[in-house]
Amino acid sequence: MSATIRDVARAAGVSVATVSRAFNDSGPVRAETRRRVREVALSLRYAPNSAARSLITSRTGALGVLLPDLYGEFFSEVIRGVDQTAQRHGFHLLVSSSHNDRAQIEAALGAMRGRVDGLLVMSPDLDAEALALNLADGQPVVLLNTRVRGSGFGSLTVDNFGGARAMVRHLLATGRRAVAVIKGAPRNHDAEERLRGYCAALRAARVERRPAWEVAGDFTEVGGYRAAQQLLAARPRPTAIFAANDSMAIGALSALREAGVRVPEDVAVAGFDDIPIARYMSPPLSSVHVPINELGTRAVAMLLEAVGAKDRRARGQETLATTLVIRESCGAGRRAAGRKGGNGAGGAAGPAGWGKAGRGSAGNRKATGSAANARGRTARA
Repeated sequence: MSATIRDVARAAGVSVATVSRAFNDSGPVRAETRRRVREVALSLRYAPNSAARSLITSRTGALGVLLPDLYGEFFSEVIRGVDQTAQRHGFHLLVSSSHNDRAQIEAALGAMRGRVDGLLVMSPDLDAEALALNLADGQPVVLLNTRVRGSGFGSLTVDNFGGARAMVRHLLATGRRAVAVIKGAPRNHDAEERLRGYCAALRAARVERRPAWEVAGDFTEVGGYRAAQQLLAARPRPTAIFAANDSMAIGALSALREAGVRVPEDVAVAGFDDIPIARYMSPPLSSVHVPINELGTRAVAMLLEAVGAKDRRARGQETLATTLVIRESCGAGRRAAGRKGGNGAGGAAGPAGWGKAGRGSAGNRKATGSAANARGRTARA
């Protein structure tokens, strides 16, 4: 039979209440006593009953994470940032994937009721009503890259609009006036904001939009490959392609290579997210750098603030800036022009897209400085 709390108390020479306090941090216990209790518990292979502990402390020791998918480098980076921060504070994760289906989202939310102390939610198809109907009263929630109007929940997002606008500005500044876009998934707010940034850059440069150069995408490599094939058939053909995420940009590079189109000599290519593999592509891919690991880390910090507060509602709204990383796919070698995305003049911050952040390396140029101050300025790598 497994050891009980009474066995631990008897072996450690303390009361059952002291053992409980030693494990739950629910009352004053001397450091030496806590150490002795834990040593005895380890020797007896005693494991506290998590259900009983939650009844005593009103805490489960777990955080829920709801993502639209679990595939790809972006989501692994999100989970890594979230998990590392959660573990440092003594929490574990319950992770669920909704695949952008409302019924599955509601089922996942319902399954986590009473099993987590707080919830991080990333979903393009979530609304305030679904949250209200499926959350426990007072459940702390932080929305991660998710737009829910009128929810009153805390949120953490990335500047999609500013990052996309800055990258398209860069492409235009290299003399390529025929800039196409591979759009993100339909009904996705992140994709909408990146498309809006693309359009704003063209409008500011007085470059006419061409419907044939605005092709549908789905945030996947296959979607980018097919979209690039469509752009290659367009007449006139664009001289630059901005993809709404790196996965589609990588698919586009493959299609261009198969067609014998040189990058960047014939067509420049840029993406969004700066996933780690971007710098290892041939040629290395220019991208909008998104601090996704920081996004996950900060989101957990916001959530834990709410878990520990009497109000139990995370209300802050934060937006993380983006930066450009210019590589050879735009014609850059070791020296390149770059601008910070941010909230420059004429644009508001928008929620972030789903891509994973990378880090600069030799041959990369990560832009710094505000968007407004960076206009027309050449930075040195």
